[in-house]
Amino acid sequence: MITGYDFLRIVSLLGQQGQDDIAWSEACCAPTSADDFASEAIFVICNSGMKNTIAVKIFAKVIAAIRGGTSVFAVFGHPGKAKAIDDIWRRRDELLAQYLAAADKVAFCETLPWIGGITKYHLAKNFGADVAKPDVHLQRLADREGVTPQRLCERLAQDSGYKIATVDVLLWRACADGVINSRTGEING
Repeated sequence: MITGYDFLRIVSLLGQQGQDDIAWSEACCAPTSADDFASEAIFVICNSGMKNTIAVKIFAKVIAAIRGGTSVFAVFGHPGKAKAIDDIWRRRDELLAQYLAAADKVAFCETLPWIGGITKYHLAKNFGADVAKPDVHLQRLADREGVTPQRLCERLAQDSGYKIATVDVLLWRACADGVINSRTGEING
């Protein structure tokens, strides 16, 4: 079980990256423009199923293409994702209005092309929802405690004073960077 003390140690071991993640996550809020809405959705699509370091590079190419009026197909070799990105960019005004009107923001996120049952939480978090994303790392950590990723992050959020979504980001980062082994729960450092 990850205790409140363990969590603070994990944050410390993350160093400046952890502090940057905290500042970013705690500041996440609802999109205020259609371009912001579309950009976040596109980032999540680019990020799904691949390492963040690779996704960031792809995202930069994709955003440059669509802002330059070029189809994403010209710079992104994944036809399904490219089609979804072009569609979201084209309908961004309409989609933002629908999102803002939606009673259940997380559920709305799943209605977007190429946003699924897990990635809807990623997008909702980027839009300021205080939820945990049940990705592979968080699910493994939660399973070790016999709880859901949401419950795990809620408990640590209560202990730490951070948002649930911030705890999620910090635990994910710790697993991705090798500070926590999500298979064993071992904290390295």
